Amino acid sequence: TSIINYSDLLVKEELTPAEANDYASIISLKAEKLKKLTQDLFEISKVQSGNDVAVTEKLNLSTLIAQAMAEEESENEKSSGLEFIISVPDKINVLCDGKKMSRVFSNLIVNARIYSLSGTRVYIEAEEETDGVLISFKNIASYKMNFKDDEITERFTRGDEARSSDGSGLGLSIAKSFTEACGGSFSVKTDGDLFKA
Repeated sequence: TSIINYSDLLVKEELTPAEANDYASIISLKAEKLKKLTQDLFEISKVQSGNDVAVTEKLNLSTLIAQAMAEEESENEKSSGLEFIISVPDKINVLCDGKKMSRVFSNLIVNARIYSLSGTRVYIEAEEETDGVLISFKNIASYKMNFKDDEITERFTRGDEARSSDGSGLGLSIAKSFTEACGGSFSVKTDGDLFKA
């Protein structure tokens, strides 16, 4: 917090030499990224230790996914020509913690946006089964996926190690932990360039 506050003060100043303004902006950006990482680590640790109880209620799945899409809409529009195809029946309701499942869907949408091949489609589908609801997110990766399906949901594991700017390696780990906290299960399957959560 103190780093963020002081960097905010520096960003508002006209510093000399001129490059100092750029340095102050970089410090501010990195501090915000560190704050988000710290918050993510805190959230996932609480859930995995059992100290965060899910507040479950009956919610409409289509609405939950639509809300997550709306939250990411401006970033999705800037993305490299991805088309999101959503096939979720309006009648499906799920018993879950709305905040946690919204975060799961948001993380999967962001993941698809960052790691999908430009100009491809991202499929979000749901179907009722005898013992629950199967929700899947599918996309074509923009890189060679050389990880094991069960390892990619571990903390700090990133599918595309060549990327240095985007992601912390916590997105899928949070998605898995939050899904399990709501009584569900989460898995990843890859087949060539197809990524499916």
